Amino acid sequence: MNDFSKNVIDVLRYAFISVSTILMFLLLAFIFDLGFWWSLIISIAIGSILFYMQNENKTSQSHGKLKKVSVQKENFYKSNGLNKEEMNFFRETMYVAKMQILTLEKNMQFVSKLSAIEKRNNTVHLAKSLFKEITENPRRLNEANKFLYVHLSSLVDLTNKYIEIDQHEVKSKATYDVLNESAATIDEMCHLIAVDYVAFKSGDFDDMSIEVELAKKAIERDNAAFEEIENQEL
Repeated sequence: MNDFSKNVIDVLRYAFISVSTILMFLLLAFIFDLGFWWSLIISIAIGSILFYMQNENKTSQSHGKLKKVSVQKENFYKSNGLNKEEMNFFRETMYVAKMQILTLEKNMQFVSKLSAIEKRNNTVHLAKSLFKEITENPRRLNEANKFLYVHLSSLVDLTNKYIEIDQHEVKSKATYDVLNESAATIDEMCHLIAVDYVAFKSGDFDDMSIEVELAKKAIERDNAAFEEIENQEL
């Protein structure tokens, strides 16, 4: 389904379940006696406007969480050759990554199965370490494309879905099959995070499997530098 079709469906869904839109339809149809179809069309149009206003408000609130860049950090970006537009893009990209990593950390601790996968792969620590490496080397952002735009976001989505299914009160054999398949996919995606880390650190794809295993063990779990990214300035 393309983005346009999805947007239309989202708008129509909102229009038909929004209390404001329903009340508008009843007002037009029964008070102003505009007829069923005209009332429906006008109500959907108003619902569409409300939908986009709501989304814009959410977007502005989300962007508001990213604090204004400090003079020191701005000078750091300039020293790395970033112009204003590149700096803003970098900060927004890394802010999204930060939120995804923090969500991933919570998800991995939420279910014992996911916790076991995380411990085996050291995923959260590798992700935090790679995050710090990228923030210290902003000109290398494009080298982390797979991590930032594919592997990290996919892993968050997969763990969200796993938790959602795992919380079902009644589980059938099919449910457990889906959970097992999802866990296997999550495990594979965690391995790819480790590959991303090694590739960014070394740039050497020889003996990648060995380097990945070493990377998983190299990051100490009690190292505070890799534990905290919440206060990392962007």
